[in-house]
Amino acid sequence: MPLLGTAAMLLSFDIAPEAIAEHDDWHTHEHFPERLSIPGFLRGSRWIAAQGQPRYFVMYEVEALATLTSAAYLERLNNPSPWTAKMMAHYRGMTRGFCTITHSGGVGLGQAALFLRFKPDPTSDAVLRDWLIEEVLPGLPATQGLACAHLFEAAVTPPGTNEQRIRGQDAGVDCALLVTGYSAERVTALFQTTLGPRQLEQRGATGISGGVYQLAYTLAGRPPSTTDFPA
Repeated sequence: MPLLGTAAMLLSFDIAPEAIAEHDDWHTHEHFPERLSIPGFLRGSRWIAAQGQPRYFVMYEVEALATLTSAAYLERLNNPSPWTAKMMAHYRGMTRGFCTITHSGGVGLGQAALFLRFKPDPTSDAVLRDWLIEEVLPGLPATQGLACAHLFEAAVTPPGTNEQRIRGQDAGVDCALLVTGYSAERVTALFQTTLGPRQLEQRGATGISGGVYQLAYTLAGRPPSTTDFPA
C-alpha cells in the first residue's frame, strides 16, 4: 500500500483572504503537529491550488477508518485550542470526507497533484469505477513524470463537533481521485486530457471540483516505537 494506512481523511476549502498568512502559520506550526500526535494519524499533507479550486486540499493518511471516530481524535475536535477556534471562523466551503482507499498504486508523493472530487451517477457507477480501476489508474504510476494514483470512496459520515460548529456545516465527499507526480507539466496535461472534467462527466461523474495542486507542506506522525536520540 503506497499510502500510509488503509483509510484517509480528505478536506478541501478556502480561507478568507485576510487570514491566509496566519492560517498557513497556524496549520504548519500548531494544527499539523497536533493532529499527527493523535494515535493512528500517519501523515498529513497540505496542497495549494495552481489551477482550479478551492485553494486548499489537505489529506490525512490514517491507520484505519476507526482512527477518524476514535475518542482521541474527537477529544481534540471538541476542545479546540484558542488559536484553532480563531482560525475555524475563517474557513469557507469546507468539504470533509472519511474515505476508504478503493485503488492505490505507485510509491511516495510527488510535488504536483491532480485532485478531483466527484459524485458518480447511480445509473453508471459501475461503468465509471471500472474505467478508472481497470483502464486508467493502473498505468499512471509508471508514466514519466508521475508517481502514484489513488481512488477514494466515502465510508463513514463525520460526526458533528465543536470545531465544525464554529466554521459551519461541512459538505461531504462521495469519491475523489488523487494522482501525484514530480512533473507539474505532466500532471497538468493529465487534467487537460485523460482525467479532465469532460472525460469524467462522459462516464457518469457529476459535481466535479478540484484541479492541479502544489505540495506546500507535509508532516509524518511519530511511530509508537520511536525513541529520542540523546541530546
